[in-house]
Amino acid sequence: MTSFPVIKCALKWVLVTTLGVSVGNVQAELNIFATVPEWGALAQVLGSDKVKVFVATTATQDPHRIQARPSLIARARNAQLVIATGAELEVGWLPILQRESGNPAIQVGQPGFFEAANVVQLTDIPQSLDRSMGDVHAQGNPHIQTDPRNLIPIAQALTKRMEALDPDNQEHYAQQLNKFLVEWQTNLQNWTREAKPLQGARVWVQHDGFPYLLNWLELKRVGTLEPRPGVEPSVAYLSEVLVKQKQLAGQIILTAAYQNDSPSKWFSEKTGLPFVVLPFTVGADAETKTLAAVYTVTISRLLKSLQLGQ
Repeated sequence: MTSFPVIKCALKWVLVTTLGVSVGNVQAELNIFATVPEWGALAQVLGSDKVKVFVATTATQDPHRIQARPSLIARARNAQLVIATGAELEVGWLPILQRESGNPAIQVGQPGFFEAANVVQLTDIPQSLDRSMGDVHAQGNPHIQTDPRNLIPIAQALTKRMEALDPDNQEHYAQQLNKFLVEWQTNLQNWTREAKPLQGARVWVQHDGFPYLLNWLELKRVGTLEPRPGVEPSVAYLSEVLVKQKQLAGQIILTAAYQNDSPSKWFSEKTGLPFVVLPFTVGADAETKTLAAVYTVTISRLLKSLQLGQ
């Protein structure tokens, strides 16, 4: 016959174990897989301590050309939410991760799959499409993060998705969103004021990845150093572009941190124009560890380059 102390101890163990599971469930983090640094940073801001974020790429990697490594498949297998840019940015690798992960929650059309491009207006949608055009995206240019105004509707839509997946923390996500929106509106006002001298500046871009940035800051693109999107320019082609500079009178050359900047350097040496490496996303260097810092640094570098080019 079991003694009373033993029963008492057994009941205490069951109670503690049950409470431990309950507390663990309440405090469990929403497991998020972000394809690129900007969405990882945004998810972290919106989720704070209620989320665990893994970012599949870095700011110095070309997000178009990522290998679907086994380590990424393993991360996708355990994800409750995948945040992607969409608009075919990750078309070469993300579908493989989704398929090989065997995770039904993160498949296209499921609540656990979120595409940021679906909630903003895309630009540069091609009228026709064929292989000769290079890396052209049928749905439009996917580099939506270069305009910070796009982060407002994305943050709102992403918060709703996180609330749906983690309803126990709905109030927390709503509070984090409100805090983000207040701070972001203040940032936007400051950035607009600081960037005013850039309006109308004529720029060359190495890769056509800046249409949203150019629209936001009212910069004028005079041309692209690549012959086709994603195709490295030859010296012969750059020599042709060099002739055009005499008529177009560009003032700055723009390239992104993840790109090989050799074409921009060559063009800069031949023309005397300053070229500027823009962070493009979070973590490009020691100065761009946060979302806000990406745009602050971008404007600062553009202003400095414009002054050098005058």
